[in-house]
Amino acid sequence: MPKESFRIAVPESTLQDLRDRLSHVRWPIDFANNDWAYGTNRNYLERLVKYWRDQYDWRKHEQEINTFSHYKVTIDDIPVHFIHEPGKGPKPIPLILSHGWPWTFWDLHKVIRPLADPAAFGGDANDSFDVVVPSLPGFCFSTPLTKPGINWWRTADLWVLLMREVMGYGQFAAEGGDWGALVTEQLGHKYPQHVIGIYLSLSIPMDFFSGGGLRDSDYGPDEQAALARTKEAAPHIVSHVAVQTRDPQTLAYGMHDSPTALCAWILERRRNWSDCGGDVERRFSKDELLTHIMLYWVTDSFVTSVRYYYEARNQPWTPAHTRTPVVEAPTALGVFPRELLIPPRKWAERYFNLKRWTPMTAGGHFAPSEEPNQLVADIRAFYRSFR
Repeated sequence: MPKESFRIAVPESTLQDLRDRLSHVRWPIDFANNDWAYGTNRNYLERLVKYWRDQYDWRKHEQEINTFSHYKVTIDDIPVHFIHEPGKGPKPIPLILSHGWPWTFWDLHKVIRPLADPAAFGGDANDSFDVVVPSLPGFCFSTPLTKPGINWWRTADLWVLLMREVMGYGQFAAEGGDWGALVTEQLGHKYPQHVIGIYLSLSIPMDFFSGGGLRDSDYGPDEQAALARTKEAAPHIVSHVAVQTRDPQTLAYGMHDSPTALCAWILERRRNWSDCGGDVERRFSKDELLTHIMLYWVTDSFVTSVRYYYEARNQPWTPAHTRTPVVEAPTALGVFPRELLIPPRKWAERYFNLKRWTPMTAGGHFAPSEEPNQLVADIRAFYRSFR
């Protein structure tokens, strides 16, 4: 499975087609929706689309993305794109970082170099990592995915092959959020012999899509704010989970034909799931928002990214063992106060080989983009004991 260097170069014809589509939007009526209660607010979306059409410079961001070293490899007939940033320190720990949806690999770019080269960012060179950041199968440049049945727990199998057989690491560390959290949990569950430890910015039961959940009674008296946040966030995850687990292909026709529809769908989740207080640009600039949306648009990957949900629902997770804890690899949890689901510590101590629990001062669902400094500091601190 040889890896090949890869450079992003979107054809000019793709960009011109995008500009044409952004110039001929058929806008729906929108009223009584200043608070986004009905969904994405048209006034804001119109401004963002106008900026996208007239001012956003993809080539500038493409050039920035290409400052990292990109590779592609085919594993079990599945194309896998990844960034590899070698560590600059005496003994770097191999570390694979896994993203989620509607994330892209680019959500992790703010943490890659501080983890790989801590001394260049005011840290200790002894805390360096060899950083690997793949795109999930069917996401962005891990395309075209034409093989059905690829879900998060099968992705964990791919990551073991990527890290051990392609990259040549005997043992490695792992970190993840959203889908990447489930992938990372599975690595710690099924492959503890290969995993030094796992770090999670989101933690949920691996049987979540087959009915597993958390009990309110597990939340202690001092965790009622966490329970309240989890209940508050629940309505904001219902719509996409419902359609993307059942009818992803139907949804995709609109998203692949209309960049405005794609923007509206992803934008709402960036706003509702981040720690932005209703002002999405408190956390993501227009350019940041649009670069992530572009990465779905120029790779035609929305359809396979949302099929990831279908495959999760229709191929329930099966434990690799019945031992306790479920996740045997040493585990650290970064607890971000505006995350969609904040687990009770009592449950986490049962479910994981929990070694570190860090309440963060700010941040929501997109931790590496929202609070990169807090995340980097805690990852460094956790893995320091394994060096």
